[in-house]
Amino acid sequence: MTLIESIVRAIDAVNEHIGRVIAWLALFMVLVQFIVVVMRYVFGIGSIFMQESIVYMHAMVFLVAAGYTLLHGGHVRVDIFYGSASPKRKALIDFCGVFLVLLPVCVLIWWTAFPYVSASWAVREGSPETSGIQAVFLLKTCILAFATLLAFQGLSLAAKSLFVLRGIDSSVTADDDGVTV
Repeated sequence: MTLIESIVRAIDAVNEHIGRVIAWLALFMVLVQFIVVVMRYVFGIGSIFMQESIVYMHAMVFLVAAGYTLLHGGHVRVDIFYGSASPKRKALIDFCGVFLVLLPVCVLIWWTAFPYVSASWAVREGSPETSGIQAVFLLKTCILAFATLLAFQGLSLAAKSLFVLRGIDSSVTADDDGVTV
């Protein structure tokens, strides 16, 4: 196994693990939302902390698990170009897409979000509500995690695409659904 294959496997493993852990937040988020509704409309009790926790979980599900979604081919593609394409053409589209769109967007997000997140960390920004979650700085950090994990998964996808384009029989190339085989 080459160094590149080892790096690709490591990136895939990290995003796979993160995605599986974060997926449980979706269930927990539904349960917390159910409890909030029952508390509010049956017992007349409100909890700002619980309501804010739903926002935090929602952000983590969509931002932190974006690399996992890319790993499994779950992001939207334009099927008129991609759907009926050959594996080599799909690899070319993926390779070009990573370097022309995905990485520049991730770098832009990281570059513009860093001062925003850094300022939040500097003051340990919390909820404006006294009974809210006093960790808005952690919520904002999800933006940087999103850009980082998605960029690394994009590099993994680009390497796998390059293997396909060069006709290299690698154990880390992806099948049509983006799943590593």
